[in-house]
Amino acid sequence: MLDNNLEAKENLNPENTSSGNGLNQEIETILVIDDSPTNLEVLYTTLADAGYEVLVEMDGISGIEQVENNPPDLILLDIMMPKIDGFETCRRLQTNPLTKDIPIIFMTALTDTVEKVRGLKLGAVDYITKPFQQEEVIARIKVQLKLRGLNLELDKQKQQLEERVKERTAELSEALEALQKMQLQLVQSEKISSLGQLVAGVAHEVNNPIGFISTNLYHADKYAQDLIHVLKLYQQKYPNPDSEIEEVIETVDLGHISHDLPKMISSMRLGSDRVRGIMQSLRNFSRADGLEKKLVDIHEGMETTLMILQHRLKSQTYRPAIQVIKEYGNIPQFACYPGQLNQVFMNLIANAIDAIDEGVEGSNWESEKSKLFTADNVLSTPLICICTSIDRENVTIHIGDNGKGMESEIRDRIFQAYYTTKPEGKGTGLGLSMSYQIITEKHGGTLECISSPGKGTEFIIKIPLGK
Repeated sequence: MLDNNLEAKENLNPENTSSGNGLNQEIETILVIDDSPTNLEVLYTTLADAGYEVLVEMDGISGIEQVENNPPDLILLDIMMPKIDGFETCRRLQTNPLTKDIPIIFMTALTDTVEKVRGLKLGAVDYITKPFQQEEVIARIKVQLKLRGLNLELDKQKQQLEERVKERTAELSEALEALQKMQLQLVQSEKISSLGQLVAGVAHEVNNPIGFISTNLYHADKYAQDLIHVLKLYQQKYPNPDSEIEEVIETVDLGHISHDLPKMISSMRLGSDRVRGIMQSLRNFSRADGLEKKLVDIHEGMETTLMILQHRLKSQTYRPAIQVIKEYGNIPQFACYPGQLNQVFMNLIANAIDAIDEGVEGSNWESEKSKLFTADNVLSTPLICICTSIDRENVTIHIGDNGKGMESEIRDRIFQAYYTTKPEGKGTGLGLSMSYQIITEKHGGTLECISSPGKGTEFIIKIPLGK
């Protein structure tokens, strides 16, 4: 019996190597599985003379083990063998991911077309008919080895292409992310700049007449006090006026005017001072941040934000007024970019109002609130809670609402640029992504969202101190 691992002859013809170009190439290995020693002898001699390394096995099970331990470049497989036949051997090799790509050529004395088709369906690439014609055997083997070499090269190029595509895709993703960040920064800067210019222009236009009104109210108050004083003196000196004066005094209700006019002027002065204060708050809210952080009281920015959104917090036809509960901690001034931070407050509180409105808009509050507020939610009125605190490392800001909440799929995407669940024309998908960028990149902090359907939404901002 032949040895199971016959080595190829040493003096190989270079033209019979895998490339056939006369260069030193890796010798291709062929495994012959046949239970006939005579066939093995003939094939071994033929293949070795042609320059191939030859391995032999005499049954299918041993052949499968040999393939798994020492994978050849091609398999010559006899059909009629003990233990398991060639068809079963082929099936097992084809179902193994490690061996399924090794080409198999059946060897058979059968001429039945049905049997040949069966073998091809199992995965064989060709047939060699016994008795062997050496030239035919070598020719068919060369064709299949060349095809396998081309397939291997194609797979290699495919893998290289996939790697290049993957690398290129990663580069494009990074470039897109960088572009989106740049766009967000430009939009953010432009919004703050435009808002600052708008508010500055409005403040200038408002402050002039308000200044005029405030100044004149000061003098009007003084004049009114003087006139009232003169009238009182007249009443003291001439307690019995004629009938015409008496009739006028009763008609105009001089006593009421004397009492109420100073109050009216005082109220107007308070109102004008309030308008000037609001305009100053707006200018502070929309001021452009410089390169350096500034020490500010974040509660001032929060109060200004609530003042700007006051009209949206008021009662609507479809819901009562939104109550704002504030629990401010004792937070000293700390370094931040106040204009950008105010923009975050505006986005989060405006979103909280939207979340409450979207739950009941267009419906009757009394009939819909049971759907909006679940049994787990004790509150029965629209609510926004704002809490601030400080520890040794961070300033923490909680902004929560008892609105409709979000599904996890939406919650996981809300900080992505241009992602919005609002109808077209009502949202750009930039508010939360800009807020996230401002907190994480500009301030080195974190912005987290906690939400679930029917249980509201809470945003948690953490800003490191001294960074």
